[in-house]
Amino acid sequence: MLELRPNCECCDRDLPPDSTEAMICSYECTFCVDCVEQVLHNVCPNCGGGLVARPIRPQRCYREEVGLVHHPASGLRVHTPYSREQIAAFVAAISPLNPSER
Repeated sequence: MLELRPNCECCDRDLPPDSTEAMICSYECTFCVDCVEQVLHNVCPNCGGGLVARPIRPQRCYREEVGLVHHPASGLRVHTPYSREQIAAFVAAISPLNPSER
């Protein structure tokens, strides 16, 4: 189950569970759409994978024992360990490749 991390790992912007601005990689690294487009250029700085829109977990329980009430979002804020300079160099090196080729 997705953690639904509460923030952008790059700029620390709040990304609540219902945010349409949250993007994730296959490891659930989480970034805002602005950082993905302007800083990361669709490259996860942690794994090198591509980023896609994070799904929104329903707030209401349409089925028994599912939904945000039973499976709340994470409250643990995560930050990438890399500096902006390290991210820029990493992104420049692999962004020309499509995510499926990385």
